[in-house]
Amino acid sequence: MYRIVAYLVKIFLGLFNKVKVYDKDNLPKDEGYIIACTHTGWIDMLNLGISLYPKPIHFMAKKQLYDRKALGWFITKMNAFPVDRENPGPSVIKVPRQLIKEKKVVGIFPSGTRNAEGTSLKQGAITIAQLSKAPIIPAAYIGPNNPKDVFKKTKGYIIYGTPIYVTAKGKEGREEFTKQLEDQLVNLQQELQKKIDLE
Repeated sequence: MYRIVAYLVKIFLGLFNKVKVYDKDNLPKDEGYIIACTHTGWIDMLNLGISLYPKPIHFMAKKQLYDRKALGWFITKMNAFPVDRENPGPSVIKVPRQLIKEKKVVGIFPSGTRNAEGTSLKQGAITIAQLSKAPIIPAAYIGPNNPKDVFKKTKGYIIYGTPIYVTAKGKEGREEFTKQLEDQLVNLQQELQKKIDLE
């Protein structure tokens, strides 16, 4: 079902919202990994997924989305899995570690919220990378964030950064690499904006 829906979304967005992708060669080819992307609206999630099509992304989704049965069923079919942000349990780590072990892609928005002005990054992505020994690929998105912008044919842009391997252990290691990820996302956002300005 993921491929069918993703293909239809790709066609739909292609009609209104062309997306240009930079540095896709930074993505690993033969191992599972984590994509940690900036997050300002739900359109960025669609465009991020389309940028890897037909390879699926397994997104972490807040558990409240599953309170609505129809929506919960749909996003489960879209390979999302629930996370309780207030009371994170073992599944927060167990599920993504298993996906990475199977050489799949886990998608995380490390800010934990849709916020155009940014927030301090949470350590979830780093913790998963630390325990699974998988690389984190930082990514930045600039483009439409709602249907209105899509129908205005606002162009979208995605850039992938170089892989981050979390080599340090413990809490101090997580804090160190969380700051590194945060810096890389800021730098990627600036780099992407420069590329857009040159067009």
